[in-house]
Amino acid sequence: MLVASSADSQSSPRKRHALNLFAGLPGHYDRMGAVLSFGQDPRWRRALVSAIDARPGQRVLDVATGTGLVAFELVARAGCDVTGLDQSEDMLARARGRAEDVPGRADRLTFVRGDAERLPFADGEFDALTFTYLLRYVDDRAATMRELARVVRPGGRIGMVEFGVPPSAFLRALWRVHTRVGLPLLGRLVSSAWVEVGRFLGPSIEELHAREPDLPALWRAAGIRDVQEQRLSFGAGLVMSGIRSADGVR
Repeated sequence: MLVASSADSQSSPRKRHALNLFAGLPGHYDRMGAVLSFGQDPRWRRALVSAIDARPGQRVLDVATGTGLVAFELVARAGCDVTGLDQSEDMLARARGRAEDVPGRADRLTFVRGDAERLPFADGEFDALTFTYLLRYVDDRAATMRELARVVRPGGRIGMVEFGVPPSAFLRALWRVHTRVGLPLLGRLVSSAWVEVGRFLGPSIEELHAREPDLPALWRAAGIRDVQEQRLSFGAGLVMSGIRSADGVR
């Protein structure tokens, strides 16, 4: 397994907040992600891997890899070579530790520290790309989408998993109770750090969808065609995928 790094010396306030928010969480991240989503987060990640439909021998970039959950699923199901990128060294350390415990797969995994806005890769270097819960943490979503598309070859697939907001008024009201009250209470069972994460998630999710009400248009503007949306768990989970256009951004 190759370990690489990329400097992150000029983080914006938004990115510094994300780094500080998740700095002490990697040890519980996988389990708490499932708990906070009522067991749905693993299902959403599996749906993302299915949407990408990677093949053996392909190179896939997993942006905002965190502890490597999607990266490991890609290797296990598709036999592809995966580079996981994240801005948090704490998360990457957890991912690398997990990789050492997976016989026969570590050589297919590379973990790199870096920013989604400035990917340290050449144009068209990857056959496919995934990213997870990313767009809420970047300053310029349009520019970030263009940068993600840049490193994927024409015809390669790009996929995302993100929290959604349920469409119906009744479900949205229940969702707000869960995100505003339930998440902080669940976080309190683990640590004060998870309380802060619980308080942050609900407003953060709603802000994204209020500011970006047409995510498919954002993707198309970055040069991604055939954009598809899959809403899961009554709309609380969102998986999107599309194909890198041959003529790039348009």
